[in-house]
Amino acid sequence: MDQRPDLNKKISTKDFTEFYWLKSELVEFCVKEGLRTTGSKLEVTERIETYLDTGNKNKKRLKYESKSESKFDWKNSDLSLNTIITDNYINTENVRSFFKKQIGIHFKFNVKFMKWMKANRGKTLGMAVEEWKRIDTEKKTETQPKEIAPQFEYNRFMRDFLADNPNLERATGIKLWKIKKSMRGDNVYSREDLNWLRDAIELKESKLLYYIYYKNHLHKILPSNSIKNLTDIR
Repeated sequence: MDQRPDLNKKISTKDFTEFYWLKSELVEFCVKEGLRTTGSKLEVTERIETYLDTGNKNKKRLKYESKSESKFDWKNSDLSLNTIITDNYINTENVRSFFKKQIGIHFKFNVKFMKWMKANRGKTLGMAVEEWKRIDTEKKTETQPKEIAPQFEYNRFMRDFLADNPNLERATGIKLWKIKKSMRGDNVYSREDLNWLRDAIELKESKLLYYIYYKNHLHKILPSNSIKNLTDIR
């Protein structure tokens, strides 16, 4: 199993793209290297990838980061059903409060609705209310699992693991996720991943046997701290 490399400017683009990183790690890298830290995890990831490829810190905005023309203040402006969805629309507490007032306290932003908001500039919040209700009704009647945005890799992994292993505990899935995210490659669950969990269990058992053997037979040869370290199974 490859060991995950440190995230610094010396990392290759290949290693960067083939290992899992927390957004906090990506942001920390951007701060150190003088890159912009704004945007979603996907946007920050692409920004770093371009920097590693080209060394360019002043990367042009991505197409979905294009400069907005509208100056509408979605954080503080009064909203109504006739308010137009502008090109600088963002989800804010002000917007959330408006939708809760129009729809009910059960309102929550979801992936499908947020995509609709981004794709329907020029329409009104009244239309958005009706679209949310349509999506909510559809969600209650559909049998397919709900969509999870690609940046939420842990959530997708756990959902797929639990669906494929209904008799296993969530804690087991979390252990498997920790193994999976430390490996090279994607972070999508597959049944073959269970082999890594079995290997980890066997390795832990072998370390335990190794420890017992040395404790019983070689305690006079090994320093006491070496024996203690043999139990440090992570």
